[in-house]
Amino acid sequence: MSFGKRLLEARKKKGISQEELAEKLNTKGPVIGRYERDEMKPSIEAAAKIADILDVSLDWLVGHTDLELDKSMIQRIQEVSKMQPKEREHVFAMLDAFIATTKFQGYLAVNK
Repeated sequence: MSFGKRLLEARKKKGISQEELAEKLNTKGPVIGRYERDEMKPSIEAAAKIADILDVSLDWLVGHTDLELDKSMIQRIQEVSKMQPKEREHVFAMLDAFIATTKFQGYLAVNK
């Protein structure tokens, strides 16, 4: 998916207009439209600010990953990465258990 399509998707998901986004970027509404139609590409600084405003990762916005991470998820990942190895193992074990439980509940719901 192109930058423009991802920008449009993230902007709509966030519920803000082109004009509102343009205002936050100190630019004009038509510029956002040109970004969304892939007629123009923002500078790296502008793209980073857009990602920040829309609560998406810059990697996702520019198409380097399909994994859409919001700021809160990125912050949690950063906090876990700062932990001691033993603490990280505990976090991963709890996360694995929760994921397994969720998958099992989904399986039970489908196979009633």
